[in-house]
Amino acid sequence: MAKSRKKTETPTLIRTWSLPAAATFGSLVRARGILLEMRARLPAPVRKSLDFTLTELTLAMPEGSEEVFRRASEIVSQALETMADLPVIPREIEDILSISTTERHRWLNDGRLSSLGTRTVKLKGRARQITFHVFDPKLVKDLLDSGIVEEWREHDIAAAAENRRRAAWKAKLTRSLKKGKDGAAAGGTGDEDSPPLAGWDDFGLDGLLR
Repeated sequence: MAKSRKKTETPTLIRTWSLPAAATFGSLVRARGILLEMRARLPAPVRKSLDFTLTELTLAMPEGSEEVFRRASEIVSQALETMADLPVIPREIEDILSISTTERHRWLNDGRLSSLGTRTVKLKGRARQITFHVFDPKLVKDLLDSGIVEEWREHDIAAAAENRRRAAWKAKLTRSLKKGKDGAAAGGTGDEDSPPLAGWDDFGLDGLLR
């Protein structure tokens, strides 16, 4: 009698949701941020049942978990309604706008990049907390659409060139002044060949130089 074939695959319950570009800005980093936010809203035992691609979220569970699957699906569906309004965190805005951490700090400090506020989180497995700025997704969209980031970058390049020019001029002036002082210390004013001032001898005879 032939043995029955052993099942090698477990049937699953699967549901997918589209991740609109309005929410992800076409950024895989932002898509992952949305996934982590979704997982945080799910019960701990089923969080890893939710996964993502750039354009989709997928919830997959084994058969027999119908009730848990249904409740998790409802949570994801409701949360997705507001995901486009989820604040953009630093690593996401850097990826979306293709900017460096240095540029983000500079533009935040000089007011060109507006913060929506700060968020404090505890690092996993550590006692230390970190606080960072978050950004309004509407602002990020405006910056992305307007191309103003390139203007900021060109302004910074021009400003850096001007700062280098001024620094070079200041260094040259400092060297010139130092050279003049060194010449005076060596036994002269540096003007030995200049004609004497008119009336200088009479000025000395009056005792005003004593």
